[in-house]
Amino acid sequence: MTRALRGIFLGLGLWLGSPAMAQDHDILEFKDLNGWAEDDHSTALKVFLNTCPDMKDPDWRALCALAQQGPDARAFFELFFRPVMISEGKPALFTGYFEPELQGALRPSARYRYPIYREPRAAKMTNPWLTRREIETTDVMRGQGLEIAWVDDAVELFFLQIQGSGRIRLEDGRVIRVGYGGANGHPYRSIGVELVRRGVYNVHQVSAEVIKNWVRRNPEDGQELLFHNPSYVFFRRIGDVAADLGPLGAMNRSVTSGRTVAVDPSYVPLGAPVWVEKGGKDPIHRLMVAQDTGSAIKGPQRADIFFGTGDAAGRAAGRLRDPGRMVVLMPIQRAYAMLPEQNP
Repeated sequence: MTRALRGIFLGLGLWLGSPAMAQDHDILEFKDLNGWAEDDHSTALKVFLNTCPDMKDPDWRALCALAQQGPDARAFFELFFRPVMISEGKPALFTGYFEPELQGALRPSARYRYPIYREPRAAKMTNPWLTRREIETTDVMRGQGLEIAWVDDAVELFFLQIQGSGRIRLEDGRVIRVGYGGANGHPYRSIGVELVRRGVYNVHQVSAEVIKNWVRRNPEDGQELLFHNPSYVFFRRIGDVAADLGPLGAMNRSVTSGRTVAVDPSYVPLGAPVWVEKGGKDPIHRLMVAQDTGSAIKGPQRADIFFGTGDAAGRAAGRLRDPGRMVVLMPIQRAYAMLPEQNP
């Protein structure tokens, strides 16, 4: 199988494509990847297969075709890829994200008072549009039929907007899914950073749960803190994703808990395998796939790991803020094409 796959690969005349946008590229060996031999490569290959058919460049499409033939997973990655360390002088930072599950209803009530909105036509035509404060304290959204559902917690709704997708569990047990449907065009401002700036917490104390609890204990000041972030996200209802699958990522395919990572696509191609070495209290050494993006994910060594759905996943994701390194697995010719030319 290995020899046959190599022959097919070499006979395809793969296109090199353009190099990633970064300052430094170092090609590593697989033996340089801490924990590589112990990983579950078969699981990583299944996740790669979930999105590789949507990759457009010929070299990636050729590798996807080979992956669909059912090769030995570890041999496949080692034969046809090279690990590339892409950096621009900044230390790596890993954070986590998850799919929230909120309690909600399809009709407003005394309990379910906070609407999840579709994007209004006016916001599509004007960028930037109104701020979060203006949207939530005026009647600008009412009477247009833009409500998808109503939820019972304004703080959870705020964090749903940060995550960009989630589930709404209705009282009859049904679950509906919502995904990113647009934004008001204002820049995102971190309320965690604002709490640190005010001296309420130190940097190491801040997490999503800490912020939520502070807002609930301080309702008036908490509301003002939420208004500090002028960015507002609108949603769309997603009806074609099975309940047992993850939410849709940037490639419009379900993401996988512990195997999907959100990256900056200016540096890392969406769909590429990515080797993650995360430090901190609970180290991770694992092959993941770059299947998502995020507004706060900027730079070649910045990544967001998907932790799954619900409160437990949210707590784990909210605690994550760790160093490490991220190594992208690139097709062989593309990897070597990224190296700078040597002066004679």
